[in-house]
Amino acid sequence: MNRFSVILLAGALALSCTQHFISSYSLREGVHEDYVARSEAFGGAFAPYMAVPQEASSAEREAMEFLYAYMPSADVMDYPAEFFLENVRASFRAREELGWKMPEYIFRHYVLPLRVNNENLDSCRTVFYRELKPRVEGLSMQEAILEVNHWCHEKVTYQPSDARTTSPLNTVKNALGRCGEESTFTVAALRSVGIPARQVYTPRWAHTDDNHAWVEAWADGRWWFLGACEPEPVLNLGWFNAPDSRAMLMHTRVFGRRYDGPEEVVLPGPNYTEVNLIDNYAETARVDFTVLLADGSPASGARVDFCIYNYAEFYPAVTKYTDAAGHTFLSSGLGDLMVWASLDGAFGYSKVSFGTDSDVVITLGAPASGVEQLMITPPAGADNMPPVSAEQRALNDARFAREDSLRHAYEATFPSSGDEFVLRSRGNWEVIRGFLDGASDRSHAIEVLSSLSGKDLRDITPELLADAYDAPRPYRGFRVEDEFLSPFYGFFASAIGPEDDAAIGHSEDSVLAWISSHVSVDNDPAAWRIPMSPAGVWKCRVADPRSLDIFTVAILRARGLEAYKDPVTGKLGHEAAPKGFLKLSYEPCRSVANPRYYSHFTLSRLENGRPHLMSFDEGEVDMGGGVDWLHTFRDGCALEEGTYLLVSGNRLSSGAVPVTMRFVEVRAGETTVVPLVIDEPAGTVPVIGSFDSEQRFLAYDGGLAPDGTGGLAPDGTGGLA
Repeated sequence: MNRFSVILLAGALALSCTQHFISSYSLREGVHEDYVARSEAFGGAFAPYMAVPQEASSAEREAMEFLYAYMPSADVMDYPAEFFLENVRASFRAREELGWKMPEYIFRHYVLPLRVNNENLDSCRTVFYRELKPRVEGLSMQEAILEVNHWCHEKVTYQPSDARTTSPLNTVKNALGRCGEESTFTVAALRSVGIPARQVYTPRWAHTDDNHAWVEAWADGRWWFLGACEPEPVLNLGWFNAPDSRAMLMHTRVFGRRYDGPEEVVLPGPNYTEVNLIDNYAETARVDFTVLLADGSPASGARVDFCIYNYAEFYPAVTKYTDAAGHTFLSSGLGDLMVWASLDGAFGYSKVSFGTDSDVVITLGAPASGVEQLMITPPAGADNMPPVSAEQRALNDARFAREDSLRHAYEATFPSSGDEFVLRSRGNWEVIRGFLDGASDRSHAIEVLSSLSGKDLRDITPELLADAYDAPRPYRGFRVEDEFLSPFYGFFASAIGPEDDAAIGHSEDSVLAWISSHVSVDNDPAAWRIPMSPAGVWKCRVADPRSLDIFTVAILRARGLEAYKDPVTGKLGHEAAPKGFLKLSYEPCRSVANPRYYSHFTLSRLENGRPHLMSFDEGEVDMGGGVDWLHTFRDGCALEEGTYLLVSGNRLSSGAVPVTMRFVEVRAGETTVVPLVIDEPAGTVPVIGSFDSEQRFLAYDGGLAPDGTGGLAPDGTGGLA
């Protein structure tokens, strides 16, 4: 290195030591106060794991404090500080080397944070940067966004799966993902080259039974949208242009508090700020709400769930809380929502038509009985397609086909014959084959693999497989729900010393008693519920309710005891209440002979004044639903004692749904019989089938043929997304 280079390097280091990550003194101090409060939370339980490495510069230290002040507790406990410092430096390097210009708050909230959704974090930022930097250097920001999406399409294509989100590197490794994984991966790729990006999510469409996630990227002073791993010739174009104009709600989670962006804030939480983005896509209207107690006084702090009818339930897409006067508000697309308010077990609800209603009063204390029929109508939608020239389309189609061929060539390296588990593991096949070949007891190895989902087989590690293989016999399984798997059997075997072993005991009652007295519960409903590993809970002795459930099942299994979390009720086995039976009588209507769960009806148990969905048989596809009336409810289904809300309907071709709501009381040891109603008003046309709204289409012989290579897409009418 010559003398001139040394002087430049010394100057750059001096500058980096004097620059601030947050230029505003008051904001910088506020973030520092939040960081200190977080480190001291629960008696300093998190403090030992939030130590910023000494070698960090002042700007890096401020960035680390910003991350630690607001990251989910699971991230504090399950990843080392050096991991976050490495990624802070990667973000700073991308900003310096590629030179994109943006406001400071945009970089802080939309480039620096690693977390996008509920994915496992990995080192994708540094890996992706090495490959993407040469492809975007010299481009404008808009051109770079399009180029990154072409790269993403080379790597990944769509396949439905369960709700767990794989890490970006594992999404690449397996060359596929559902829309939530594709968008998480694409946001990670864009941020890796310093381009601000966020995952946009419509929790449920209003006009069809589905949901979707895509990406917004910031360039030249505004946000642009794109379909993740679905490159188009221009921005603000995707197969969902028409559906998104019919949406009711769209939102994103912005990492951190103290966010001062221009969007409508839905919910400020301790880890993120949820903002409403519907105004970017559809015509909207605002409705103001007042929630009252039964005596007419304001219901301060009432929870208000804004629910979209979808998958035959009223799905709580957005949650807000009332102020001291019982007030809140929401902007939404011009259609119908069910608005459900609750406080201390009391509840009230109202169908609200945005664009028609302006001020709505909901009184808590609605009776949990009776039947109500109502028509739910979605927005009408609009044509909002940007212009694309024939030359742009032809060039994009040619690139699209080449990118498919590159991805297919990689997939061709996966085994095409042999063991079932190896075939299902796709890009992880060497790990699975190595585990089987190295097992001295092949039947036990197969038992371990049989307990895993297809997605687990695609991203499980040798360490996890070894931990399961060496677990106490009989093997009781790894998975509790859809959390990140971690090697808890071996961890507890080494972490529990003689003194703890005696205190915890080996009976279910003694283990539960020890947990109750030694683990604090962080039950903030606005917190980002990323599940903490059982090892993380053990170390800090703090857990949110979801992480506590996972920890409880894990330590019980490690002690050789049976334990599970019921996939239908979401409760642990020992929490189960006495059961009764519910029979649904049904008279077939003209289009539905055998109503299906998630398509025509759902059942929710009222808990603390809110409906809690019974999640029957999702399997390995999110909202897959194998349950129907004929085989599950005609002769009676065993359910915990309590009050339930039965919601039923069949979507019409317009996207509207005639819905029947019925409150049902299930008593222990008794059989309750109620009718299941599918209303089909005269003169209407019901939907008679389902459709994967993310399937791509290509024009062929004057028609539309599924091809998976892009081109034409459904227009959002007729009940199709």
